Amino acid sequence: MTFSLVESTKPKKMKKAKILVFAGSNSRNSINDKLAIWTANQLKDVDLNHIDLNDYEMPLYSIDRENTNGIHELAYKFKEQIKEADGVILSLAEHNSSYSVAFKNVYDWISRIEKLIWCEKPLLLMATAPGGRGGASVLDAAYSRWSRSEKDIIGPFSLPNFSANFDSNNGLIDPEKKAELFRLLEEFKNKINP
Repeated sequence: MTFSLVESTKPKKMKKAKILVFAGSNSRNSINDKLAIWTANQLKDVDLNHIDLNDYEMPLYSIDRENTNGIHELAYKFKEQIKEADGVILSLAEHNSSYSVAFKNVYDWISRIEKLIWCEKPLLLMATAPGGRGGASVLDAAYSRWSRSEKDIIGPFSLPNFSANFDSNNGLIDPEKKAELFRLLEEFKNKINP
């Protein structure tokens, strides 16, 4: 008796890219969170993992705490979210021309785990603010630091005057800003390897 192999006619399931989405803010009404989520939802056929910095609140980082207690377990959990992702969408809040304390503390803790913060994953870097600079200072700081060690930083994208340029039902209003963000999203999508 002979057997022949028949190829299955069922289409193979394509593995969906996993995208980590969050804001560098602990505000419950974060405009950066709104921008990050809206942006992520423009991608098709991906699995989104939206996280909240409030779930990763740790004591203020200090070398003394690390030497006494080790690296906080929430830092390892946060880092695992990055490692499991195929790409990261991050919108940074700007506080006094820099990172929010909530983000900086998480960043300080996870930087003690390994040198590459974003694990060489594509990172779409954004910020928005109520004012006309749109988080430009925090974007400058982040891009300057991360682009020296990470190869796939996409952006940065700045959205000034959030309430005038973003609508909760329709997203980005300004056609030029929308086109700019969609160009960056296309670049981001092309760098993701699920």
